[in-house]
Amino acid sequence: MKRTLAILAVLAAASPAFAEGDVAAGEKLFKKCKACHMIVNGDDVIFKGGKTGPNLYGVIGRQVGTQEDFTKYSASLVALGEAGMVWDEENFTAWVTDPKGFLKDHDQPAKTSMSFKLKRGGEDVAAYLASLAPAPEATEGEASD
Repeated sequence: MKRTLAILAVLAAASPAFAEGDVAAGEKLFKKCKACHMIVNGDDVIFKGGKTGPNLYGVIGRQVGTQEDFTKYSASLVALGEAGMVWDEENFTAWVTDPKGFLKDHDQPAKTSMSFKLKRGGEDVAAYLASLAPAPEATEGEASD
């Protein structure tokens, strides 16, 4: 029983928190993003959209600039990812609010093809995307009951 409670506590701590953003509002706001982005998990099309930008399924928790099969990242975003930056709700919100400013704030040349700025609701879109994140993978050595 103690082991089960410990596992549940770890899982709860590892689950994304949505305290800052409103998932339902973020889903509505994502319509502004779909011109360039889709949300697709394998054959499951969650939100049909464009292919100009990367697929945003699992973006929260993913290393910056590393979406598989997307090759149009700016050198600045790739550099941030190589330095270890991972998208979380806070930095994703800052990115969608002002992409060029975000890069400058991280000492990167402000070169990006993302020119769209989401004036309000970035935290809601981040919460929505976090709600779609894949379940964390079990690490080696974890046992199930």
